[in-house]
Amino acid sequence: MTESYEAVVVGGGAAGLSAALVLGRAGRRTLVVDAGEPRNAPSAHMQGYLSRDGMSPAEFLATGREEIARYGVELVRDRVVDATRDGDFTLTPAGGGSVRARHLVIATGLKDELPPVPGLAERFGRDVVHCPYCHGWEVRGLATGVLATTALSVHQALMVTQWSKDVRLFLHQVPEAELTDVDRRWLAAAGVEVVPGEVAEVLTEDDRLTGVRLTGDGSAEGAVHEREVLYVAPRAVPRNELFVRLGAELRETPFGSYPVIDERGLTSVPGLWAAGNASGFAEQVVNAASRGYRAGAAINGELLLADLDAVAQV
Repeated sequence: MTESYEAVVVGGGAAGLSAALVLGRAGRRTLVVDAGEPRNAPSAHMQGYLSRDGMSPAEFLATGREEIARYGVELVRDRVVDATRDGDFTLTPAGGGSVRARHLVIATGLKDELPPVPGLAERFGRDVVHCPYCHGWEVRGLATGVLATTALSVHQALMVTQWSKDVRLFLHQVPEAELTDVDRRWLAAAGVEVVPGEVAEVLTEDDRLTGVRLTGDGSAEGAVHEREVLYVAPRAVPRNELFVRLGAELRETPFGSYPVIDERGLTSVPGLWAAGNASGFAEQVVNAASRGYRAGAAINGELLLADLDAVAQV
């Protein structure tokens, strides 16, 4: 059996649930397919979302699911493994069967790949963090490290000094020679200590981060730098498989390939929409929800005009 919907949303995070809420309130038969892999699952709280500041990601999503259910929106736990388009969209969930949709919203977000430093992944979302706007207030004033993975880590270290005046930039994968004169002037002006060398491991004690150890010279272990929090910039990996399958035009960025979209989130494929981190790297939760809302409202308008055209041509 193939179920048909006016809109299907793939991805049940802030963007997907927001789009579904708008569509449900417009009386559109809507389905959300969610694999249950939110990007911010490691975090105990989310910040910067007015009226939801400090709420846990799990509570936020549970509240969103309750809200869309009030308007008849269906939600299934599954993963879409294939998609085709012949005017409408046909989706193949991993659990079997197929789903038809007049419009398709992809809000699958992205995943974070952390540098392979022992001890790093276990602390991610706690005292290993990636975004000062998300975590800076909670770790303000602590002895802070920044693990450099690209030249952009210099900017991250400079930003972090707004929340701590004890900041060390561990160059790790960035050769010291790659620092420009401007980088060095800014880092010195901000009071950031630059530490050459590769980080060998993250150290913990009593379930808290205590520092990092540098690689040694082969005859001895490297120096230990006591730190209480460590910032890192994970490698962003967009979940863009469905855009590729459906032939959407993509744009290359320093953070991966994302679909080309208009201001509403419409891709180059008619009826195919992108929202949240599926549309770009820098969407925080509040921005993702806004993107989803905009896409949902635009889809409802598109459906309305298409239905009126069909009636007018009879």
